[in-house]
Amino acid sequence: MRQSGPVTRNSAVPPPGDLLVQALEGMERPLFVLDDSWRFSYINPAGARALDRRVEDLVGHEVWVEFPEALGGPFEELYRRVRTNGGSGSTEAWFAPLGRWFRADAFLTEAGLVVTYDDVTDRRRTEEERAAAVTAREEAAAAAAAAAEEAERAGRHLMLLGDINLAMTSTLDTDEAVQRFADLVVPLLADWCVVTVFDDNGKRRDVGRAHRDPALVPALHRYADLRVASNSEAAPVPRMVRDPRPVVFPELTPEIVESMVADEESRRALEPLRPAAAAGFPLVARGELFGGITLINGPQRGAHTEAELRTAEIASRRAALALDNARLAVANQRVAERLQRSLLSPPVQPDRLELAVRYRPATQGVSIGGDWYDAFLQPDGDTVLVIGDVMGHDIEAAAAMGQVKTLVRGIAFDRLEEPAGVLRRVDYAMVGLAVPTMATALVCRIEQDDTDRRNGLRRMRWATAGHPDPMLLRGDGTVVDLEAPVGPPLGIGWLGPRANGDAVLDEGSTLLLFTDGLFERRGVPLDDGRAQVRDILAGSGDLPLDELCDRLLAEMLGGTVEDDVAVLAVRAHALDAERPADIPPERVPPVVPHPV
Repeated sequence: MRQSGPVTRNSAVPPPGDLLVQALEGMERPLFVLDDSWRFSYINPAGARALDRRVEDLVGHEVWVEFPEALGGPFEELYRRVRTNGGSGSTEAWFAPLGRWFRADAFLTEAGLVVTYDDVTDRRRTEEERAAAVTAREEAAAAAAAAAEEAERAGRHLMLLGDINLAMTSTLDTDEAVQRFADLVVPLLADWCVVTVFDDNGKRRDVGRAHRDPALVPALHRYADLRVASNSEAAPVPRMVRDPRPVVFPELTPEIVESMVADEESRRALEPLRPAAAAGFPLVARGELFGGITLINGPQRGAHTEAELRTAEIASRRAALALDNARLAVANQRVAERLQRSLLSPPVQPDRLELAVRYRPATQGVSIGGDWYDAFLQPDGDTVLVIGDVMGHDIEAAAAMGQVKTLVRGIAFDRLEEPAGVLRRVDYAMVGLAVPTMATALVCRIEQDDTDRRNGLRRMRWATAGHPDPMLLRGDGTVVDLEAPVGPPLGIGWLGPRANGDAVLDEGSTLLLFTDGLFERRGVPLDDGRAQVRDILAGSGDLPLDELCDRLLAEMLGGTVEDDVAVLAVRAHALDAERPADIPPERVPPVVPHPV
């Protein structure tokens, strides 16, 4: 682009005494005149400046030669239309050579085509920014509305889970409990529902039945009465018996229905119910299958949504736990034995980590209590350690502990979050699901990325909800109290922040997690009790991990136990060597890919 120079008067300008010409020369709005040959016969100084040219460089020159970029564009179309039709016209367009927006007004005179124009770039930019702001506000409002709708739906689902827990745990009658469940999930999760239970002899009974349309309840009963005998192996309940996992049919075609329902009478009974989609969820608690839930939708509702399926799966687990607790409540000793087996289940033994656990209940005669430990792998391969303490020392405390432990395990496995996030969600879930207890807990995640693996390092992050800090016995024999910000216990709905601690788990080091029953004694200051644990740990670095745990309990507890005690110890062996032969063999669950 040519540089602007001193403004020179047009060769076509009349003598200075001409007031009109003087006015055009002095006006700030750009103006030029094109003759019949499309040459500039006149351009005022403001017009030359707006086009980043000098007056003498344009006057007498053809506009299409000087500005070939205008050919074929809106400006050429305007000029030719006004010259052909007469009158006036205007346009507003982007002129790329100057990088600006211009508004041009043209009208035909005897002197030629007169064009006045303005640089409207700033106005256009303001309008575009205003339009973008309006669009952003509209999008934000739409997103907020969608989020509110999703939050309302999530709230309804969460309330449903709490209602299921309350309804099913307030009766010991299995048939009544499953009927309450069916009545609650319809219509929120399905158009109709059938709940199957197996009695002590393994006989199947379809006893929980509900339909959103009262007029179709008799038809539902007719079909359900025939269903047990007529279901083929392809139907949801028989499939869950063989493989206790959810079964989902987004669309029930006539061919699929025929493959599930074996006889003609049952198919005729099913026709008025018009099944269009189905989902089945097994009732499994503590590894035992004792029923299943079948959720059916009609044609208008169609396939179950992802949110409905997630909630239904959680509800099935809650229902299963409630039914199992009802069964177990009939025989307290059987409850104790099952909880004991669940509590004392051996931990995972991943990679080059060695884990050892110990548990001592305070209750006499029943080997269970409110303390618990847990150790499991997340789908990404990291090891999660959990230790906690539910208020109380009896069967009720153990039952509450089972619920809290299940929440911690399920949320930690599913969410793949840092420990503080797991504790936040567990606290929220306990309140939302009306888990009737409070608990302290510590969640620790042992992590290792590729760089750490090459360097022989493991890292650990942990968070505590009112629970005692862990200790770390390093390879050099020193003991460190691993301190992190302590959050309040679980079960109070704490809305404040929870924070993680982090540390390096060196090769040869031993991590010790424990409940307060290990060091709390009547008449003994807490600091003195922890100091005693620290001294025993410091003098036990050369002991095998199991012997270390035995020595710790023997010296700290002796023959009396004033409170439940749980201990979880982890030793980090060298990564570049084989797993030592004198420790428990590696034991990990099958790899389970995390759902997208």
